[in-house]
Amino acid sequence: MIDNLALAISHGLMLLAAWLLLRRPDLDRESEPGDTPEAQTSDPKSAIGGKPGA
Repeated sequence: MIDNLALAISHGLMLLAAWLLLRRPDLDRESEPGDTPEAQTSDPKSAIGGKPGA
């Protein structure tokens, strides 16, 4: 009984993870080679946490 429960829980979690990954909106877009990710900004300080010398 424990083995079946462990298999059901682990496979259920894997199905949940796959379902959540497939629902991501960025999977519906194809980026071109010159595109930059939306998360990056042009300010170099914000890319390193805004700390000078870091």
